[in-house]
Amino acid sequence: MLISDSVLAAVIAGTATLSASFLQLRSALLREGASRSAAAASRRKNRLQMLILLVVIGAAAVGGFAASQWLTNGERAAQAVMQRELQARVAEISRTTSQLELTRGSERAEIEHGVLRRIGLDGVVVMAMVAACRPTLNTAPATAPADAAAAPVHPCTEAEASPVTLCATIPDNATVTEVELFSRPADSDAPWSASRLLPGQESGQARFAEKYSESTPDAGARQVCQAFAHWSADHARIVRMLVRYSLPV
Repeated sequence: MLISDSVLAAVIAGTATLSASFLQLRSALLREGASRSAAAASRRKNRLQMLILLVVIGAAAVGGFAASQWLTNGERAAQAVMQRELQARVAEISRTTSQLELTRGSERAEIEHGVLRRIGLDGVVVMAMVAACRPTLNTAPATAPADAAAAPVHPCTEAEASPVTLCATIPDNATVTEVELFSRPADSDAPWSASRLLPGQESGQARFAEKYSESTPDAGARQVCQAFAHWSADHARIVRMLVRYSLPV
């Protein structure tokens, strides 16, 4: 059977169109499969990236927490070290202050001891002015005439003299080594070395007691006292006492 040229051309065109359609369908199916594979691979890649990101975030969080703990522990350790150093310095300052106070106290005590020792060597001087004795008048008889002479003056006696006591203050732990006594008229310029008297010696109607006495009026101090009697009505007298002492080493 013979086929015309037009029919043959139509068959060839239809076959070509169908082949092209099959090829396009196959290409589309291949592209769809490839796209599905790419999507699956992309999803897997995204999941891996997300997992890596989560791991990185977790590691960063753990690292940050560990770093903060390390820094906090370091700061605490540094603060503890600083606190210990501060306490050590405060304790050292306290010890230094105590040592200075002790040194100052010992130096002050040593200086005071030296001053008191020098005073003891030089002697403690006590002086007083004793007024002249006032004599008493004899009582005139009641029948005596008005123009009679005045009654004679009765001179003072040693028993009537009012004693004066000279007291020198010395340290309580001191030992008296010497007591020097001096007396001279108030209007005299004689040196004290020429006016020295012995205990109990009478001179110019004046006399020191034979012994000195001691008393402790205050804690840490002692007084050395010497009594003096003056019964002269002619003039006043100046009395002087010099007490020397020694201190234990």
